[in-house]
Amino acid sequence: MVIFANSEKSNKTQPAIIIRTMEFKHLYNNSDLFILKIAEDTKNRSNNRIQEIIKYAKAANIDKIGIANCTTFTREAKALESILQQEGFSVARVHCKHGRVPFNELVDGYKGMSCNPAGQAKYLEEENTQLNIAMGLCLGHDMIFNEKSAAPVTTLIVKERSNNVLNILNTILK
Repeated sequence: MVIFANSEKSNKTQPAIIIRTMEFKHLYNNSDLFILKIAEDTKNRSNNRIQEIIKYAKAANIDKIGIANCTTFTREAKALESILQQEGFSVARVHCKHGRVPFNELVDGYKGMSCNPAGQAKYLEEENTQLNIAMGLCLGHDMIFNEKSAAPVTTLIVKERSNNVLNILNTILK
């Protein structure tokens, strides 16, 4: 719904967008609303992302957490697994080369072993995870994993090959 309002900066009438909750509430199912509520209830700006995930998972009564990681982040995924286990969670971890799928079996003309984000999602589904954490999955692979995951997914680490995305954005903002 667009309502026209007078702008204080000019005498012209400019559109002002009014968003009404009921216009969007139908977009959310009960599971979505539960996630929103728990995330809001456990928000704490002084916590790091791992602490936020732990607090959220405990408040949501999650027992089993999945970790889907790129092989580049195996060491960090093992460290996260240890932290989560120390916090009382059962953890299933799977790396991107799960199943050792030859790339040319998926896409003609490609060589080597393919990453297997759909396989990662399937493995974690079979492990009955209730929340999955993505760690460093490649662009595209993260999209497939998120789409195929039976459990909600949160991202802990994004694979950033050049390590300068924030610098690029901050340069634009200057």
